[in-house]
Amino acid sequence: MLPTCKLFPTMSPTAMPTTENTQSNKIETRLFINNEFVESIEGEKFDVFNPYNEEKVASVYEALSGDVDKAVDAAEAALPAWSELGTFARSAYYYKLADLLEAAGPELAELEAKETGKVASMYSKSHLPSALGMEHIMGALALRQFAGLALDVQGGTSLATPGHVNMVIRQPYGVCGAIVPWNIPVLAVVMKMCPALVTGNTLVVKSSEKSPLTALVLARLVKEAGFPPGVFNVLSGFGNPCGAAMASHMKIRKIGFTGSGRTGRLIKEAAAKSNLKRVSLELGGKSPLVIFNDADLDKAIPAAALSILYMAGQVCIASSRLYVHASIADAFQEKLVETIKAMSANSPEGIDPLSPEAKHAPQVDKAQFNNILKYLELAKESGGKIVLGGKKQTDKGYFIEPTVIRDPDHDSRISKEEIFGPVLCFNTFEDEDEVMQKANDSEYGLFASVYTQDISRALRVAKKFESGMVGVNTTSPMSTALDMPFSGWKASGDGVDLSKAALDIWTQTKTIYIKI
Repeated sequence: MLPTCKLFPTMSPTAMPTTENTQSNKIETRLFINNEFVESIEGEKFDVFNPYNEEKVASVYEALSGDVDKAVDAAEAALPAWSELGTFARSAYYYKLADLLEAAGPELAELEAKETGKVASMYSKSHLPSALGMEHIMGALALRQFAGLALDVQGGTSLATPGHVNMVIRQPYGVCGAIVPWNIPVLAVVMKMCPALVTGNTLVVKSSEKSPLTALVLARLVKEAGFPPGVFNVLSGFGNPCGAAMASHMKIRKIGFTGSGRTGRLIKEAAAKSNLKRVSLELGGKSPLVIFNDADLDKAIPAAALSILYMAGQVCIASSRLYVHASIADAFQEKLVETIKAMSANSPEGIDPLSPEAKHAPQVDKAQFNNILKYLELAKESGGKIVLGGKKQTDKGYFIEPTVIRDPDHDSRISKEEIFGPVLCFNTFEDEDEVMQKANDSEYGLFASVYTQDISRALRVAKKFESGMVGVNTTSPMSTALDMPFSGWKASGDGVDLSKAALDIWTQTKTIYIKI
């Protein structure tokens, strides 16, 4: 057991790996089907690059539609025995996997730094572990939590009908699919597999083509934990054809997706046109953070800075729309800019991302990098003023300067669209009604936050937010709220990750009528 630290009882802040003390295993690049690592049927490969330095990390086997069929067949063959195994027996595998996941933390962190560019140091003094540290720690916590939560998957009985005792039971869907994003490549898989497998489903996972390597390490750990063949399968591939084949597959009965709204809509459409498989979606966000003039600024300012810098803003719950009361806005801006500069002070050139000197992460790839640069050009037309950053940071690597845009037009694209980068829109307001109208005037509804010392106002605003999750005197990223539903309103999603509520969406009800 690792030494304890605040909020994360299984993590030591000093337990992060470095390139000097981490012994890497050979990087696995094959698909994981039926508990074996296998080459893809067609033998096609794609390259994974390190966004920190643009160097090639690995060539990975690409799953095509034939590989999807192969993985689904393995999951289908494993389903009868796995679903009949019983909750206690299935949960036992979770505890073993959690231990293995914790032990593999240094290996996972080093590999994730290579494929996503995440850095280890900048967040260690905040209320969260580093962006690298959260993967295996929170994944292990989630596995242990769901091992216990699964015992609460209960049905119900009714005596309301004369002469009958009727009951409802919950059963697995069968073969399920999960399509996960690149930004939390281990935790995202764990968040889908936890409710899916423990309730008796079998699973085929498509990892992101941007970060497929850590999911394959997780697959190795699943095998080491003793999971039966076919229960858990991992495919590395692109949305089209691999993800599209899963979304339209006639044998997949349920699919969970985390990613963009555009892709989520395509998955819903494919599901409707195939076998009407159930779909749960966790999509994007443009989260508002409201700061009233009675807020504790010593806490609010670092929180606002961390939220937009965490993983270089590449988080769906990043607080990218900041609303500060006009009476404190100028002072807030001055201190916010100072704080962001301190958090991301060093130039990343020549610095090991696993070293304490690394303070700012790159965007994940060239496409995302160029997309943010386009938004920064749009910012100049938004009516706002760039008070910090606003351009690329280095000649090598996909680094964007942390950027703050003061008073952009409310209806500008930079204010409305998810940028997925370290770009913060800073606006002011005069009263509560005004700021609530602005905060809710968005197609998204994933996360929202308010800072105030007035508890009545805090609860009133929390209720008014059109959002699936709300922070009061705290903002994203959250700490250890794994027991709470992670869900969005409006265009931010349809479904739930984490908590007991997730168990419900990975099971279906059956009503049994018994005449007595």
